[in-house]
Parts: sequence; C-alpha cells; structure tokens
Amino acid sequence: MLVRRDVVTVYKQTLLGPLWLFIQPLLTSGTQFIIFNQVAGLQTDGLPAFLFYLTGNVFWSYFATCTINTSNIFVGNKDLFGKVYFPRTVVPLSLAVSTLVKLGLQLLLFAFFWVWYWYHGSIHPTPAALLLPVHVLMMALLGLGIGMIASSLSTRYRDVSFLIGFAVQLLMFLTPVIYPLSLAKGLLRKCIEANPMTGIIESIRHGFLGSGAADTHMLIYSYSFCVALFMLALLIFNRTEKAFIDTV
Repeated sequence: MLVRRDVVTVYKQTLLGPLWLFIQPLLTSGTQFIIFNQVAGLQTDGLPAFLFYLTGNVFWSYFATCTINTSNIFVGNKDLFGKVYFPRTVVPLSLAVSTLVKLGLQLLLFAFFWVWYWYHGSIHPTPAALLLPVHVLMMALLGLGIGMIASSLSTRYRDVSFLIGFAVQLLMFLTPVIYPLSLAKGLLRKCIEANPMTGIIESIRHGFLGSGAADTHMLIYSYSFCVALFMLALLIFNRTEKAFIDTV
C-alpha cells in the first residue's frame, strides 16, 4: 500500500503523469549535453556525450531520490506513526521499492538509447554490466543510510531536512555524473574517489559503455561504505523511533 501510494499519488493530478519519468532525464541530459559538451567542450572519454550524461543522471537520480525522500520520514509520517504501531523500517524500505519502480521505467528509456549507440558501434559493453543489480542495491543502502540518519536528526533539528536537499546537489558535483573521473587530478581526484558513489557510477559506465575508471579496490570500498553506513543508520533509526513522538 505504501509503495502504491508513493508511485500513484505523485502523478495523479498531473497532465502527463508517469511521462515525467522520461521527460526529466531527457531534459536534464539534453541541457547538460548543450552546456557542458557543446559550449564548454567538456570531454566524455570518447563516449557519446548524450548517453554519457543520461547514464549518470538515471542512476544518480535513484540515489538522490532515495536519500531525499527518506530524510523526512519521522516528521512526514508523524500522524501515521502516532496512531498505530508497525515496524518503522517498513516506510524507508517502501520508499526504496517505489523509487526502484521509477528506476525500472527510466531504464527502459536508457535501454532505447543504449541499443541505438551499441548498434552503431559507439559503445563497447563489458561483462561488468552484470553487476547492475548489486550496484542498485548498494545505491539504495547508501541513500537509505544517509536519509535515515537525517530523518533521525530532523526530529530535533528541523534544519536537517532543508540541508539534505542542498547537500545532495553539492555531492553530485563530487561524483562523476557530468564529467569522467579521468579529468580530475591531484587532491580533487582523491576527494572524488572518497565518495562511495564514484566507484558505482564509474563501474556502471564501464559495464554498459565500455569506459570508466572504476577498479576492484574502488568497488570494494564503495560497497563496504554503503553497507556500514546502512547498518549504522539502522541502529540510529531504531533508537530514535522509540521516543521520536515526544520531540516531533
């Protein structure tokens, strides 16, 4: 029921409905293509620029949506939580599943362009593409982890709910979404590599497009960080739910 609520009601009173799931990544990728590739001349490691941006946007959007939607669970569901008891972790998990449904639809759009460029020999996929389900799971754990910690803090400090959206936007610029990791040098590259999303995005590009800087060590770091943060967030979340109604 929670998943249905999240998927259906968002687009219930819109003219285009679920078409926005396709329009948003197309408009975003098209704008980035014009500004960063055509105007600024930013290179994309020899990959088709539009597909390069589309790949980053589709998967980054999944992580960002999981994070932002989860960051307001206690405050946004205080009436529901105050009426009946049920395992509170059901709510963030339902958000991850509903966001996964949206990702599935956007992957259809991605697949269309991917097949087109693959047919014309512009990209060269590798077996690393088979890791996609694991990548998606790790992005969900990372997004849920950050969001659940933010939600726990927001029961006392409402500023956190405003900060998290801004922080996610800034984090995108420390993730190779609109640029390849190969362009970063020195200290900046180390900072970008410290971002657990970097290894995942680069590995996805390597698997589906045939170019990317991710290696085994980077992926192990990313996966370990995602799992550890989620376990920490689960601990904080479960402690907060016991007394949050007194502070919300």
